[in-house]
Amino acid sequence: MSEVRHTPVMLEETLAYLNLKNGMTVVDCTLGLGGHALNICEKIAPRGRLIGIDKDEESLAVAKKKLKNFSKNCVFVHDDFRNFDKVLDQSNANGADAVLFDLGVSSFQLDNPARGFSIKNEGPLDMRMDRKSFISAYDLLNNLTEEELSSILWRFGQERFSHRLAHSFVEARDKAPLSSTKQLAELVMRAMPPKARFQRIHPATRTFQALRIAVNRELDALEEALRKSALYLNKGGRICVISFHSLEDKIVKENFKELFKTQRFRLVFKKILRPSEEEIQNNVRSRSAKMRVIERVK
Repeated sequence: MSEVRHTPVMLEETLAYLNLKNGMTVVDCTLGLGGHALNICEKIAPRGRLIGIDKDEESLAVAKKKLKNFSKNCVFVHDDFRNFDKVLDQSNANGADAVLFDLGVSSFQLDNPARGFSIKNEGPLDMRMDRKSFISAYDLLNNLTEEELSSILWRFGQERFSHRLAHSFVEARDKAPLSSTKQLAELVMRAMPPKARFQRIHPATRTFQALRIAVNRELDALEEALRKSALYLNKGGRICVISFHSLEDKIVKENFKELFKTQRFRLVFKKILRPSEEEIQNNVRSRSAKMRVIERVK
């Protein structure tokens, strides 16, 4: 397997705000290609332990290779982070000293046409993070009712033309199944009002986001994982979340607010932290990142 290039988002901020020390147990809930994890291992070695969770087996394989020098310090788990409690129990971990969620879709996934995440590349309408799961974007688009599709586009993509787009999808699939990313992107473009076709982002971006979230049940999983990770967090431990759209950030904000009310947690900073201008220039995919951090104090 050739080396896959990957730039972890807000790396310096992540390392600083997780307050890493030798000997810590750190859970990387979105291991991805191991970019954050490699740097975390350097901070917590030689006595520390990293538990890396990812739904994507292909990403997990890349991360294992990247972290081979720290293999004695790492546990790799192919699972959904919503099963945080099960993963920690099976890893015989005595709680967690730091927890990281990086909720972005990696370049490795976006740039692989076979995964179906990208508007730019021709590929099947897949969008499954875990390729062993049963439901794909193809299944949703070709089997849900017009009302159900409209609801997904509005709830998970905040698409104001959700009714119009859902109607066009149903009309198109009556002639032939919707099967490719290019086909879907072109269908969205044609269905949009003329003034909405030429914006800063591609008009199908919200549709692709909504379908991906629905396929992988991302928002439900995030709520469950945040709740469970707080229960397993040791005193002085921190949870750091990097989100990339307002739906995720709202869940994180509300979850942290409820934890703060218990007086057992403190917000490390009250406002969201964004990447520096320099980072955005060097890695354009970081531009929408938002970081929130909470610490257990009791």
